[in-house]
Amino acid sequence: MIKVLIADNHPIVRLGIKQVLESSQDIEIIADVSTTSELFEALAKVTPDVVMLEMDIPEINGIATLRKMKLEFPDIKTLMYSGQSEDVYALSTIRAGAFGYLSKTADLDYIISAVKKVSEGNMFITNELAQRLAFDEGTQKPRRFFRKLSSREVEVLKLLASGKRNKEVAEGLNLNEKTVSTYKARLMKKLNVDNLVDLLQQAKALELY
Repeated sequence: MIKVLIADNHPIVRLGIKQVLESSQDIEIIADVSTTSELFEALAKVTPDVVMLEMDIPEINGIATLRKMKLEFPDIKTLMYSGQSEDVYALSTIRAGAFGYLSKTADLDYIISAVKKVSEGNMFITNELAQRLAFDEGTQKPRRFFRKLSSREVEVLKLLASGKRNKEVAEGLNLNEKTVSTYKARLMKKLNVDNLVDLLQQAKALELY
């Protein structure tokens, strides 16, 4: 049996995923949680094979949570899922240590196959994403720019885009403020802009958040 823990702050989403996964005889849901603190409390008591982690789970963002899990529970495999742009966040989460990424717009059939594939230690992305990633970079603006960004830069960009100041970004990612300023300067250079407003407009145009 594949033991799964679901981490999502929406009860109806957790219930829906649970029902889909439990339709498979090979999968057992051993816990479901709504915040990152609940997630780590649960992981201290149970050992899932796969954690299904929502990108925007409250308290700590999904990528930071993933990094913390990799340090504290290195044997647990994580399948990230989100309504966010698949082109951007799939690569970002996989770089940070996830075994797969599932868009909330994907077919229901993908959920079971994704969990099974990840449980075996294999990488999972949808066929649609795999095909898009195979296209020439010159025709895929969001991907071409995104490939230049590290997963940490994407985290900083996302928090800046949500209206947070440098100090708040630093606190949210456990960095010092000077480091955040460095990331911001690096983002501006990579996206070829010279101020925060243009940076966020460029990021939005390129579907980076």
